[in-house]
Order: sequence, then C-alpha cells, then structure tokens
Amino acid sequence: MNTTVSILAEIPEELHMALTRYLETHPDWDQDRVFAAAVSLFLLQNGECERQAARVYLDSVFKQAV
Repeated sequence: MNTTVSILAEIPEELHMALTRYLETHPDWDQDRVFAAAVSLFLLQNGECERQAARVYLDSVFKQAV
C-alpha cells in the first residue's frame, strides 16, 4: 500500500502562474502529480538515486498511481 503525505509549500507567484497555465492546457496532469514528478526528479538528479524516488518519478510521468 502506498501512503501519501500532504505538504504545504510556498512558491513564487510566477511559478504558480506558470503551473496554473500548464495544468489548464494538460488536463491529465494535476498539482499533486506535478509536484511528485518534480521532487522525485530533483532527488534523482542530486544524488538520491534510491529505487523509491525512481519509482515515484516513473509512476508520475507515466500516470500510474503514486
């Protein structure tokens, strides 16, 4: 069973506006999926090459349940 954790994050307004525009034109994506893909890719690119981060990234990009 996959457990999810809710987080609250402050981001620059410009980034929020860009995310909103992206989500409006890509209805198969949602904010949770974008953040899961972004955080897992960041961890993979910065030395945290754990299987869990890779799995979350691949599941997010290829639209599997995270």
